[in-house]
Amino acid sequence: MNILIVKLSAIGDVVHTLPSLAALRKGYPHAHITWVIEEDSADIIAGHPALDRAIVSRRKGWLRNLRHLRHVRETISDIRACIATLRDRRYDLVIDFHGLLKSAVVVLLSGGKRKIGYDSMQELSGLFLTEKVHEDMDKHAVDRYLDLVRHLGVNPGAPEFYIHRDNGNRTRVEALLAEQGISPHDPFVSINPVALWDTKMWDDGKCAQLCDRIVEELKLPVVFTGGRDRKPIERIRSRMRFPSLDLSGKTTLRDLAYLYALSALVVTTDSGPMHVAAAVGTPTVALFGPTDPARTGPYGPGHTVIRAGLSCSPCFLKRCETMRCMEEISVKEVFQEVVKKTGAAIQ
Repeated sequence: MNILIVKLSAIGDVVHTLPSLAALRKGYPHAHITWVIEEDSADIIAGHPALDRAIVSRRKGWLRNLRHLRHVRETISDIRACIATLRDRRYDLVIDFHGLLKSAVVVLLSGGKRKIGYDSMQELSGLFLTEKVHEDMDKHAVDRYLDLVRHLGVNPGAPEFYIHRDNGNRTRVEALLAEQGISPHDPFVSINPVALWDTKMWDDGKCAQLCDRIVEELKLPVVFTGGRDRKPIERIRSRMRFPSLDLSGKTTLRDLAYLYALSALVVTTDSGPMHVAAAVGTPTVALFGPTDPARTGPYGPGHTVIRAGLSCSPCFLKRCETMRCMEEISVKEVFQEVVKKTGAAIQ
């Protein structure tokens, strides 16, 4: 039996789909399972023992090249090669966990026999499905995705998250920590202050105050993580009184998973790294504003969500004049939770 998973991005959404992959492998132990994924998130599933093959879509790069009429011949050739790889198997089952137009195109191109997805018809994504499952938006994303597996008669059991880490990940991360005299056996706190939406970001000054208190009062090193744009973290560090380690842009996603597994605690905005931290089982303090933690909060026990609880939240807005929902989160309440969680982790 050939099964195709379609979940292209983003990092958090891919992490949320990992339990469904594990459940499919249990339900179909002898199946060949392929996952189509975009390159920005592909590192999350690399080396997963339940997966036979990953097909990496370079959709964003293709669109950039075609938009700017750059490397057109090579880009078209690359697209054709990706489609040929997608179609080199006859899929008995195609599951669209994404539910958008871009995933619907993959479903169509796959030529699969039985095509399952949600009944939402978002961006007309349901046009090419043969079976539609009700999407319960009151559930966490992990449980919503598992509903597609349950539709197949598979009992997923307890959700299993697995992100493969190897010796290369360990060597790189431990070398980066060693540059600042941090041993992998020493407790430290990882801070992920960045997010894709401005409305998810916490105040730079408050973040700096929190980090200073962690270093000064708890005697714990602070390690920052983030993407290639290091400016947000540079702003925070410039306002700190104590030293810290900035690893933004220096880790792969699997390096990040290893770093978070070593951490005593992760303090984070609502972001992809938040879900990576939760997936490796590290206690997480997540700051939420415009989004709904019931749908996309850190999954599993041992995590804490801090939010102002305004009547206008969650609004799911990417722009806001006041950003009160994040502004009203105080340093004191976050630090109190850090004290509680680091004390338990270190003991």
